[in-house]
Amino acid sequence: MRAIAPQPSLVDRVVEAIVGDIVAGELPANSRLIQEDLARIYGVSRQPVQQALLLLRNQGLVREAGGRGLVVSPVDPAFVNNLYEVRAVLDGLAARRAAQNGAARAKREGPALVAAGRAAVKSRSLPDQISADIAFHALIDELACNPLIGETTAPHWPYVRRVMGEVLRGDEQMPKRIWDEHAAILDAVIKGDGDRAEALAKQHISGAAAFMVERLEARQEVARQDRNRRRITSAADL
Repeated sequence: MRAIAPQPSLVDRVVEAIVGDIVAGELPANSRLIQEDLARIYGVSRQPVQQALLLLRNQGLVREAGGRGLVVSPVDPAFVNNLYEVRAVLDGLAARRAAQNGAARAKREGPALVAAGRAAVKSRSLPDQISADIAFHALIDELACNPLIGETTAPHWPYVRRVMGEVLRGDEQMPKRIWDEHAAILDAVIKGDGDRAEALAKQHISGAAAFMVERLEARQEVARQDRNRRRITSAADL
């Protein structure tokens, strides 16, 4: 006899669909989220859409926008920096503990995950790249033999996935670089080198955060300058 894996509820599936479209850029920042439209697109009733949007609002992926209802939240550079600062510590700890506890399993299972990630990069499939990235970090977390690491990071994965999507779409060289860094982390874990594994894991996360924050701040500056130009033009027309 074996346990039957629980099936995701309809609400969970709608949440995943909306998150997937946000991550892929199909629902960019400040897009209005109209329940009737989403229900029609996903082929469900309004009720699971409403519940899914409430969950996503609580996770910070969508927000209230006054009379516009709910919209996709912009990616906040300060929040990304704070989130990845915490994630760098946790991922560094996970990598160190994985090197101490799971070198043999890392050698058995890790190379296939890295190969899958590189294949996803070649295919240019954003969902496959993100799935492969999550699978790699999930293995490191498991090898750490400290369930609190995964439990602490789990609530933030929807937002992390969104940041991943922004990073992967933002630079053609970044996806390859990410998997080169994963391969280096895995090599350190397999060799049982906890110091190196931790340092590489922290650098990996901190580098992604710096890249993303720089892009976001540059994007905000362009938007600010554009608003100023429109205000000046409007004033001149009066």
